Amino acid sequence: MVDKINESGFYWHTMFKDANSFVKACDFCQKSGNISRQHKMPQTSILEVEIFDVWGVNYTGHFPSSWGNRYILVTVDYVSKRVEAIATPTNDAKVVRRIFKKTIFPRDLEYLKR
Repeated sequence: MVDKINESGFYWHTMFKDANSFVKACDFCQKSGNISRQHKMPQTSILEVEIFDVWGVNYTGHFPSSWGNRYILVTVDYVSKRVEAIATPTNDAKVVRRIFKKTIFPRDLEYLKR
């Protein structure tokens, strides 16, 4: 128990004594007995991300032409769950760059100013 507390970055001067008294008072802990280190669950750190940090970008299509557009660019911000679907004439990197530069990023800046 103390190892898990230390791995989480916490410490106080009566930590060993407090953990010992907690385990002695815990009915479940007394019934489960000793658990060796090999059965210990590994702890993983939580990844901290800000809004607009993690994006998913994908194309769908080759659809019949509608006003000169044959593809749909779908973008998802995985943090805010915001989805954008924009019709495009082609599915190349130049179009994606132009759309992000002129459409999506300015909207994100306006969103952050609110």
